[in-house]
Amino acid sequence: MGFFAFRARSRCGYPEAVIENLPPCPKCSCEYTYEMNALVVCPECGHEWVPAEGGAQAGEGSGEKVVKDAVGNVLSDGDSVTVVKALKVKGSPSGIKAGTKVRNIRLIDGVDGHDIDCRIDGFGAMQLKSSVVKKA
Repeated sequence: MGFFAFRARSRCGYPEAVIENLPPCPKCSCEYTYEMNALVVCPECGHEWVPAEGGAQAGEGSGEKVVKDAVGNVLSDGDSVTVVKALKVKGSPSGIKAGTKVRNIRLIDGVDGHDIDCRIDGFGAMQLKSSVVKKA
């Protein structure tokens, strides 16, 4: 039959768990809504809207972004971290060795996942990804 052969089926052949999380249309109360990228769409009236976040998720979204290191420890401004893998640095003949200690980091909303701003002895100011450091 198919992938969903032994699961409870609902409309359109999708399992109940996939569809029950979508809200009904706020304009016409149609329950046959579907997701399209970041929007929820009603097939009957054509209304498109951004779904509201759940209560627990909305509380987390209003606070600051939580940055975790390579092993899952939460980082904050002023922490000291250790680089866990060797890093190549553009324009430098040698890179940053694993085990290099970095003091007094600042958390930023950087580009391309670089969320730590710091100064490394011998290299100067640079940005690092939190996935390559661990809290010291």
